[in-house]
Amino acid sequence: MEVTAAMVKDLRTATDAPMMDCKKALVECDGDMEKATAWLKERGIAQSAKKADRVAAEGLVGIKIAEDFSKATVAEINSETDFVAQNEGFKNLVLKTTEEIYTTSPADVESLKATAFGTYFSEAVIKIGEKIELRRFKTIKADDETVAINGYIHSNNRIAVIISAKCDSKKTADALRPMLKNVAMHASAMKPKTLSFRDFDMDFVTSETIGRIEAIKKENEELSRLKKPLKNVPQFISMCQLTDEVLAKAEAEIKETLRAQNKPEAIWDKIVPGQLARFIDDNTTLDKELALLDQTYVLNDKLTVAQAVEAAAKEAGGTAEIVDFVRLEVGEGIEKKVDDFAAEVAAQMG
Repeated sequence: MEVTAAMVKDLRTATDAPMMDCKKALVECDGDMEKATAWLKERGIAQSAKKADRVAAEGLVGIKIAEDFSKATVAEINSETDFVAQNEGFKNLVLKTTEEIYTTSPADVESLKATAFGTYFSEAVIKIGEKIELRRFKTIKADDETVAINGYIHSNNRIAVIISAKCDSKKTADALRPMLKNVAMHASAMKPKTLSFRDFDMDFVTSETIGRIEAIKKENEELSRLKKPLKNVPQFISMCQLTDEVLAKAEAEIKETLRAQNKPEAIWDKIVPGQLARFIDDNTTLDKELALLDQTYVLNDKLTVAQAVEAAAKEAGGTAEIVDFVRLEVGEGIEKKVDDFAAEVAAQMG
């Protein structure tokens, strides 16, 4: 009987076994799904299917950076418990998997599972005895010598960042790498979700606007109670909302206020830029929270990350701009199952 791709997919869904093993089982069993399932179980290959309903939200990240900084890979592998994540067998699996991804550049998780390494991964999972999943990975490559790459992995091996910048020359790229490691450390702590405010979806910005402004108003209520200075309540939350018309209106209002205060027009050019900058600062809170280039740089709070990189490149005699970054944090976005032991016992007794 001919074994089709659909049959292999169905068996994989039912057993959680690697694709190549599923295909072999179906060939050996003439396409009989039940016999193929039993064939896999007899060889211990389908054991991990018993764990399919568990949540793997612990684990570790791996990182691999080329010695010449031309390439970098990060990967996240999840386990059910932190206890297993600290097991030497698990740590070794993370190391080998990251190396394999770095070396072979698979397209996605499923592509890696379909290789011989996928079989090795499944066998390692069986030995460890807990549900373990390769969740995600990313590789950044330098397309020429003017691209600088570096990265950082936190000491707990739960957060890793890789980052790349386009420079004007190889000399600038070489000089910028230490700075990029510092920016990667910044990103590990500050949790940016995107590179720039330009990457935001406008529907997302719109949906966030009212809630974030109300949060500042509520914060001001507490500051008022404590007799502390109040924050300026913004009209907007992102630079992508500050159109030319919005900025022109803000500048006009600043000038109107100066006129009402009887400030001489001769000194307005010294006051207006600073107040307009303050308006922009107050109205871009979303950018400073979620967009890497627009965040305040932790090592110099007078600069954004973009400005800090620009300054470092200028010091090296060139120009540079961050063009890509990847931040992986173990379990980020995974909803952990909270077991209610008392309810479980009560249900069984009832």
